[in-house]
Amino acid sequence: MLAQMPRGLPSTNPGRRRGCSNIRQHSVRKAKEKKGTFWGTEVAGVLHWHGWELGKEFTKHLSLKNVHMKTQKLSYRPPATRFFITVFPQPIVLSPGMSLTLPIIFRPLEKKEYEDSICFEKPEGEFSVALRATLPCHKLLFPDTIQLPLCAVHDFTEASFPLCNVGDLITLFNWETPSPFQLTPVSGMLEPGSECVVKVTFQPQVALVYDAIAVCWFGDNEEQKRTIQLRAIAKYPRLLVSVLGELCEGVESGDFRDVLCFGSVAVGTAVERHVEICNPSVVSVPFRIERAKEPLLRDYVFSCDVTQAIVPANGKLLISVRFSPQTVGAQSVDYFTIEPVGNLTQTVLKVIGSCKGPLVSLQHSFVNFGWLNLGECVTQPLEISNISDVPAYYQFDIDGRESVFSFDCPCGVLSGMATLILRVTFQPTDPIICYRRVICLVHHQNPLFLDLFGTCHSDTTKPAVLRPRHLSWYRTNMARGLTFYPPDILSSMLREGKLQMDENRALKLPPQVPEDKPPEEYPYIDPMTEYFHDGITSDLTIFPPHVSVSVREFDFGCCVRLQEVEPLPLCLTNHTKGKITVTWICRPESPFRVTPETCDIPPLKSTAFRLVFHPSQLNTLYAAELEGFAFYKVLRHYSNIEEDSTMCPSWCLTIRLRGHTFETDRQHFIPHYVLDSPKVFPAVGPNTNTYCSVLLWNVGTSLITFCMNQDTCHSVLVKPCSGYVAPGAHQIFLLSTQPVDMATHQHILSLQLNSYPKYTQEIRLRSSGESLLLLLEGDGNLYFKPTCVGTSTTRTYTIKNCTRLPMHFKWKIRESDSKVLSVKPATGVIQPNEALAQAWTFTPGEETKYLLRSWVSVSRAQGSSAPEFPESTRYTLRVIGEGALGTIMAQEEQLDLGNILVGGLQSCDLVLLNNGTCSLNYILHVEQIIAGPCDPEEVLSDPLALELDHYKGMIPARAKVVVQATVSPARQLHYTWAISYTISTAKVRDPANTVGEQQALCCVVAMGVYPSVCVTDVCAAGSARGISKLHLWSLFALETLNQYLERDPTSAELTYRVPTRHSICPVPPVHTPILLDFNFGAAPIEAEPSVVILMLENNGVVPVEWAFLFPSDQKIDVEHWAENTEFNSSELHQMRVQDNQLFSVSPKSGRLFPGQEQTVQLSHRHDFIGTDQLPVLLKISHGREILLNFIGVTVEREQRYVHFTSTKHLFTPIAIGSSSPPKQIFELYNGGSMTVAYEIQLDSVMKIQEENFQHPVVVCLNPRGKVLPGMTSHIEWVFSPLEARTYSVDVPIHILDGDSALITFQGIGYDPHIMGETAQFDQVLSPSVTPGSSKLTVPGQTAFLSQHRICLGNIPVYSKSSRLVFLNNASESEAVIFAWHVGTSNMLQIVPETGVVQPGESTHCIITLQASGNACFYNVDLVCEVVMQQPLAKYEEALQEWEAEKQRQTVEFTITEQDLGLTRTLPRALPTLPPIKNLLAPNPPVSRSQRWHLIDKEASRLWAKPEPPKAHLLHLGVTARSHSMDDFLSNFCSELPTFFLCRRKDGGGVRTDPVLLALVGSSEQEMQVVTDLLTAVIRGLLEDTQFHQAVSRGLSEPIPYFQQFWTAESAKHQGRKRSPGGSSSVSPSPAPCAKDEPGEEEEERQEECEMSLVTSPRAAGEEPLDSLPDVLHQEQLREEKETIARLPAFGNLLELVLENTLQNIMVEASRGEVVLTARPRVIALPPSSAQR
Repeated sequence: MLAQMPRGLPSTNPGRRRGCSNIRQHSVRKAKEKKGTFWGTEVAGVLHWHGWELGKEFTKHLSLKNVHMKTQKLSYRPPATRFFITVFPQPIVLSPGMSLTLPIIFRPLEKKEYEDSICFEKPEGEFSVALRATLPCHKLLFPDTIQLPLCAVHDFTEASFPLCNVGDLITLFNWETPSPFQLTPVSGMLEPGSECVVKVTFQPQVALVYDAIAVCWFGDNEEQKRTIQLRAIAKYPRLLVSVLGELCEGVESGDFRDVLCFGSVAVGTAVERHVEICNPSVVSVPFRIERAKEPLLRDYVFSCDVTQAIVPANGKLLISVRFSPQTVGAQSVDYFTIEPVGNLTQTVLKVIGSCKGPLVSLQHSFVNFGWLNLGECVTQPLEISNISDVPAYYQFDIDGRESVFSFDCPCGVLSGMATLILRVTFQPTDPIICYRRVICLVHHQNPLFLDLFGTCHSDTTKPAVLRPRHLSWYRTNMARGLTFYPPDILSSMLREGKLQMDENRALKLPPQVPEDKPPEEYPYIDPMTEYFHDGITSDLTIFPPHVSVSVREFDFGCCVRLQEVEPLPLCLTNHTKGKITVTWICRPESPFRVTPETCDIPPLKSTAFRLVFHPSQLNTLYAAELEGFAFYKVLRHYSNIEEDSTMCPSWCLTIRLRGHTFETDRQHFIPHYVLDSPKVFPAVGPNTNTYCSVLLWNVGTSLITFCMNQDTCHSVLVKPCSGYVAPGAHQIFLLSTQPVDMATHQHILSLQLNSYPKYTQEIRLRSSGESLLLLLEGDGNLYFKPTCVGTSTTRTYTIKNCTRLPMHFKWKIRESDSKVLSVKPATGVIQPNEALAQAWTFTPGEETKYLLRSWVSVSRAQGSSAPEFPESTRYTLRVIGEGALGTIMAQEEQLDLGNILVGGLQSCDLVLLNNGTCSLNYILHVEQIIAGPCDPEEVLSDPLALELDHYKGMIPARAKVVVQATVSPARQLHYTWAISYTISTAKVRDPANTVGEQQALCCVVAMGVYPSVCVTDVCAAGSARGISKLHLWSLFALETLNQYLERDPTSAELTYRVPTRHSICPVPPVHTPILLDFNFGAAPIEAEPSVVILMLENNGVVPVEWAFLFPSDQKIDVEHWAENTEFNSSELHQMRVQDNQLFSVSPKSGRLFPGQEQTVQLSHRHDFIGTDQLPVLLKISHGREILLNFIGVTVEREQRYVHFTSTKHLFTPIAIGSSSPPKQIFELYNGGSMTVAYEIQLDSVMKIQEENFQHPVVVCLNPRGKVLPGMTSHIEWVFSPLEARTYSVDVPIHILDGDSALITFQGIGYDPHIMGETAQFDQVLSPSVTPGSSKLTVPGQTAFLSQHRICLGNIPVYSKSSRLVFLNNASESEAVIFAWHVGTSNMLQIVPETGVVQPGESTHCIITLQASGNACFYNVDLVCEVVMQQPLAKYEEALQEWEAEKQRQTVEFTITEQDLGLTRTLPRALPTLPPIKNLLAPNPPVSRSQRWHLIDKEASRLWAKPEPPKAHLLHLGVTARSHSMDDFLSNFCSELPTFFLCRRKDGGGVRTDPVLLALVGSSEQEMQVVTDLLTAVIRGLLEDTQFHQAVSRGLSEPIPYFQQFWTAESAKHQGRKRSPGGSSSVSPSPAPCAKDEPGEEEEERQEECEMSLVTSPRAAGEEPLDSLPDVLHQEQLREEKETIARLPAFGNLLELVLENTLQNIMVEASRGEVVLTARPRVIALPPSSAQR
């Protein structure tokens, strides 16, 4: 049992034996004894005795129970041993449901184990119960196998199993466990019946499949053992880090896997983004997230709460990363490392973000109140805007209660992208010039300055009005040091020429000669510098003060006595050269006052004032800022100002006062506030000021006074140091410090609130100066791998900024090394804590080793505070590299892809090898060469048919790379692609201008092919079975179809490369210019369909997908409302044909592999009278499209119809001057069910004869005749041209009771002397053109011929040619009966003409053609009718019964009279059979179902005549062309010895005498008279009995012995005869001689009689005699032998012997009795000496 334990650390136990701490003591449940049922009796299988002792008895009871429904009877035999005893055996009877207990006593005598049994007997059989007594033993029970869960390497998984002590003794155990498994506890002790849980811990170190054996030793001495199999699988962990959301633009990850960009985040806020950690492995992976620990003084703005977690198998885990920036404008970069368990891999997550703050601006830099009278008040608007989306905390540092200037909202929060209009009020108390430069403090932003000025007039005092231009002139004059002089002195100096005015009318000193420099202008002053360098808070000042105040902040302390507060002294110093007047603004309600309120101070003198504090109540906090204005006394009246440019504004003097009246025992107000303070000062260089802001927000309802004690921290400047914060308002502090070194400084500022020491808040800040510190990867060493000379290698090198400030870096490379080494970027800015990956490029120029040096200079980036020293720091980088040379080679120099479909795609892999030590950057070039039957100039413009997946690449050293090439040939030609390469260099970026030379790499060869298919055979069935194969070949234009299929498709045909529905018209458009007719012929209506079976063969080299597409297969299915309902007659005809399925193709599509064949069945149903046509598209995928016009004709049953496939017939061209022009054949096919009589009208033939000087140019030999139904008749023609031209004659062919036709016969006459060898018209169709396949059979056909066509070629007249054909019976159970139908031709013989072929056997048939004496074309269609023997026998039996019944019904009649008065009972008449009647189909009704219903109904009432079984017709076409002897000798002289000639009596050539022509051209009436006369003569001979007897006697006469009539003269006479048709015995033809005429039999019989001399003893050769008569006799015998050898009879006999011999050999070879291809055996004869 496998239990999953919670994950935890594996515990370790000491190896010594100790007790188990997790053992549970309990009694082991006794397993119920297994009981079995034997024939209805339930009994325990075993009785077991435990814990027995010697000398005692132990009894157990065996229970028997009847669980059957009937009474059980049984007996038993006691145990065989004496140790087990039971009661005396007696029969036991158990009623249903009853039980019986049988006691069994165990008496042990020895301490050993006992075993016995008790046997029970029943009528059904026997069964036994085992009796066992065992000794106490140690036995532990635990599972045999533990399967632990999948575990990641270096992780661990746990499982547990129970360890039970099922023995009788206390058992000690100890585990031996192999690594990496661990079992806990390792050892222990178990009481009997107790168990403990053992935990298995699996902690693998390698990814393997673990199958280990743990051994448990147990027993008293741990001598026993038992094993457990531990199985587990360890997998390597893998984690993928994915950043969710869009990446920031312009962020490059470099060497790091992922970059998490937070973008710009508002200061003081926190933003979280999620990172997805994916675990694609099948194991759970623990991981931890670590951050680089660096000794940097920085606040960690990035944080991740997850430090370690577990990613489930095939799962994901989201972790959050938080960004909390604190420094506005700072770019923060940090890195988190995700380390899976075991630290096998690491994923670095780069996080970047920037901090943005508020951008507050004022609409104007000043507010001009103009002048007003004393006692008046003026308010003007001021627009303050925040153009950032970060809220802004602003505060104007002015006490509006004590100042002449006041704001309606002196502090507040300005939302992001918001604008606020403030109202500024000017309420003067004295007639003076009031000017104050007010600071607007903004949290996390530099302060803003606002100039407020106005002039107050009274009735007596009217000072000069201050204008904005005066302030500009004043700042310029102050920069030039002229403001320390009063206006009156400046005016006098201006008059005296000691001063001048510039182009802006500002004052300047006159230029000295020579001019040293232009006059000074008021410079730009940094806001922070201007704010802090005021000469009071800081010892530094930008411009010396005109009036100084001794102390700016006063604390009256605790003033419990309200009227006895001591005043504090105040001293003012005038640093100008003129007398000034100081006026303090004192409000009546203010508890603070300065006395005197107005006072004049002489030049360069000081004056003392007193500060008076008059609190109004106890236990109250008081604080205020008093305001005073100092100005030149001459400015009290505008008349004192002579020159406007000498005008000088007043100087505003402010002092901060505070005090409280809390009694000693009273607690001060508890301040409620929020303090927003940074922890670290922004980073700066050493000796550079750094600033930050602190926000104190009063969230209470009472006033808060504050005082910043700077005595405890002199290194930090704070402004303001004291003041108050109104309820709900806030105070902004600006802090400044200047770190002097790189050490970390701790600053503690004490902020006391409400003048109470207990309300002191410490502000802790840290600061340090940042030096220029750059960390170089690899301790400043950069190594490059060996690089090919002229090429470049690029690798990344990381530099890291180890400071908190951005740094500007710049690499410097020696000029001599700049051609070898380069870096990108060579200069730039690296952000704080950022690791920047740079691309270094090494380009060796020669084969050598390189040691280069480069330097990087770092300085502070622009915009950061530059340190005084050092200005920049330089680091050195050592670069080590090597230049090498290398070449590329292909694994296969030539790759032949074979045949590829044109327009298709085929890919191959080119393996490129680099055996060098350096990587090579290559550029591949492809050159295309096209060969084959094409125009070379046309194919030059073809695009490349080979495309590589990449043309540029890199091969590492000692490695290989695979380049995938895709080939798509566009033509059916031979393609060769020469692939070369060049090594690309870093100097030449354009591949066209590569310096390296092209080097040959490999060659790819392919052949573009189109899918090719052809028709190899055709046969017919159904109504078209009577059509010969050659006629079918012509009807379906298959030769033309094959020619078109061999051609390349046109571009229009490739519009749709595969069958596609592309048209919405009923008649889809055609993309092919080819149209062929598929003519199914004609048949009567309701005849069986005309079926034509084509044999398609893939004669190409690629697979072919073909389809016959009907118009409906090309039409897109559209909604009914979108269809066009207006159809023309052609469309309606096609729809009728398709709807009634008159034409069908099965299968309509298919796929053929090269060399594969498939049959396609085309059929035409004859359901409607007329001509049916349907355009069918033969589509070859990626190939040709050919439109086939299916044509079928259906005629009426009684209609006489001849099917003319064409109205034009072309004769074979004939040479002019031919003495024996051949006969040619024109076929007529009867497609109806009636015999057709035809007659050819020869008027036009006679006319052309008259035009050619009575020369018979065209002669018809049989102008009249008949054509049987479904058969073909041959009309013989003789074409004898007189001139070398084309003859044409229109001949009407009349069909009796049918439609006539006008056929145009054309013939070409040519001059063989002019055309020469180009005239090939005398060639006969070869077997390759006319199909002769024997594989194509009609469905259901069991017999087939070995060949379907015999082409004898060109033969001479009188020749005899024989061929052997086998008829095979493919059936394994039924024999077939065959019968050849030769027809009326006496030129062709078949032996045997009929016969029976047994199942699985074959028979041979010999076809012999005896050429006549006339040259002619032979095209004979032999039909072999094949019928199954068994169905034919049944048919004959049924036919005999039918004829007998018909005969009985003919002579039988029935008496129907009722009044015959018969008194006796006639016997019961037998039931009569149904009447005999030939079943004829009635007139066709409307539908076919009704028609067949009537036929079935009629057939049920009549006994139809049995129909013969359907016979299969096998067509054997025999073609030949016979030539006259002269023509044959002139054209085929070398082939003459291969023919055997049988001499004919009639001469050769065509008889063109006038008598024959007159006979041929006789009229029908004349022919009828001759026919009637011959018929009467023959009928008289047949009826003459005496003629019959004479013939019988003549046949029964013995053969006469003709040798008695032989004489020497007759022999000599015969020897002198020379037969031109004779043939020597050297080359006989293996074909028997056919009897052409009746007269030949007597001639041959006479020749055979004469040849009998050969067998005469006297004719045999004897020993020569010495006498002259003997010599003469021997010479005579020799001459006689030569004469006999030349006899035609001897040649016929010899030809017959050879023919029979060869036929016997071929038959035996077909049966397997002779192996013709066996090697001949060589018999070695003994030497001649041994024979002697």
